[in-house]
Amino acid sequence: MDIIIDGLAKSFGQVQALKPTRLRIRKGGFTTLLGPSGCGKTTLLRMIAGLESPDAGEIRVGDEVIFSSGKRVDKPVHRRNFGMVFQDFALWPHMTVFENVAFGLRATGQSKEMPSRVLEAIERVRLGGMEKRLPHQLSGGQQQRVAFARAVVARPQLVLFDEPLSALDAMLRDEMRTELTSLVRDFGLTALYVTHDQTEAMSMSDEVVVMKDGRVLQSGTPEQIYAMPAHPFVASFIGKSNWLEPGKRMIRPEHIRWQREPGLETYRATIRSVSYMGDRYEIQLDMGQLGSWTAYHGTRLSAGETAELYVSPQHICHIENENQSNEGGIEYEYAIQ
Repeated sequence: MDIIIDGLAKSFGQVQALKPTRLRIRKGGFTTLLGPSGCGKTTLLRMIAGLESPDAGEIRVGDEVIFSSGKRVDKPVHRRNFGMVFQDFALWPHMTVFENVAFGLRATGQSKEMPSRVLEAIERVRLGGMEKRLPHQLSGGQQQRVAFARAVVARPQLVLFDEPLSALDAMLRDEMRTELTSLVRDFGLTALYVTHDQTEAMSMSDEVVVMKDGRVLQSGTPEQIYAMPAHPFVASFIGKSNWLEPGKRMIRPEHIRWQREPGLETYRATIRSVSYMGDRYEIQLDMGQLGSWTAYHGTRLSAGETAELYVSPQHICHIENENQSNEGGIEYEYAIQ
């Protein structure tokens, strides 16, 4: 069943952390809340989990209401049947792998077939034979898998991930990104993932929800978010953006051409710096009144030289914010050309 968020809002004192928000988390999908620190993504996650109480709105799992300010419904955390994976893993240091994974089942009174279910979860996260180890005897990646097994052993309707990879080093983070995605798919789970890392969001998700200042700016597939940003912040936050007209017309670096062809717009630039990226060179350009651009090239160019760049009109993204409602931040309409 889909998880439906309808008008959910939250303030802390005078600060409105989450403006009235509508969102649908689709069953079997991997949905990511993406945005900078303080954008409201973790507040939204914690309200769905039941760890924070919303000021207004409703949360439904299919037709079942688990929170409603109007109906005065607020199911406690242990009755929502959601799993959660925290940023710091939150493993009990004095408990073995088996005991950590079993903890949620014991806490909710699900003792039937507990040993077999725990062992199955441990096997599926590839930790078989490590049931008696303590957390300090495991690597960071293994600890992450224990936290995941604990979250899914109760067969939850939804698994919530609160920036679970941010505590890992860069190489392990890359490995675990692929592994977590595979585990979610293999278990057939519905996942809601919170991150400020656009690489995580774009590579792992079926749907990305971009947030800023307590509101949802855009949601869609990673391809839609990247190719058709519906807001200037989305265009700037996701990938690299070159502005032909600030806030209105933008082109991505990979679409800038270096050879003249019929029908292309021509721009003059000064090369400021050249960085070798392995498969290409990243060129930083001074575009005069247009500011700084980024482009890619197959060979090394020289800093300080002038160059002509060419842009195809079909690759220019037009961002038109036609109707921006001030009523709680819910209604946003954008035209993408």
